[in-house]
Amino acid sequence: MRTLVFDTPAEASQKAFELVRESLENGSTTFGLATGSTPEKLYELIVASDLDFSQASSINLDEYYGLTKQDPQSYAYFMKKHLISHKPFKNVYIPDGEAQDIDAELARYDKIIEENPIDLQILGIGNNGHIGFNEPPADFNGRTQFIDLDQSTIEANARLFDSIDEVPTKALTMGIKSIMDSKKIILMAFGEEKARAVQKLIEGPVDPMVPASVLQNHPDVVVLLDKASAQFLA
Repeated sequence: MRTLVFDTPAEASQKAFELVRESLENGSTTFGLATGSTPEKLYELIVASDLDFSQASSINLDEYYGLTKQDPQSYAYFMKKHLISHKPFKNVYIPDGEAQDIDAELARYDKIIEENPIDLQILGIGNNGHIGFNEPPADFNGRTQFIDLDQSTIEANARLFDSIDEVPTKALTMGIKSIMDSKKIILMAFGEEKARAVQKLIEGPVDPMVPASVLQNHPDVVVLLDKASAQFLA
């Protein structure tokens, strides 16, 4: 695990962009993508660039369960707004948050990932150490999961909704095993509210109660931080 600390999120996002460019130029064809405020600047840089993803596929980490694709809070909507409508991909895969048959949807997504091995996976980290929506205690051997969201996750995401009562309580997420199968991983974390999770990710033991800590066992992970998120590192 390689850790790089920058003065600002913008500088860290620029480094992430450079790594994405390098990956694409080196022949990567499948990109695992995250949502949320952390990768927004990265996506802005990609949209403003000359990078061509028209022959590449994107596979999203997760999606809320119970929201339509047209709902502004859905991750399908987020990806279209911030990236896909500006920078088209050959294939775009996102879990179906409206699926009626959950088991069939989990199997469908597992098959997509199996048939499209992820070259570069973008991750954020939750305040409780989750990656994707793999909440603690995480199943390190799990594939695509149907998850009950942790109360801390619901509270953290409530800022994006009119009321905490509107925040979905369930989600579909790429599992830890699928994330770990990615050839290269970039994890970004910004802000003091992520500092304790970052410390446990990098310095703590590998522990299902800190799902991101399993990344210590991956052969090619780059962690990009700003000073605030890195404040507790030795």
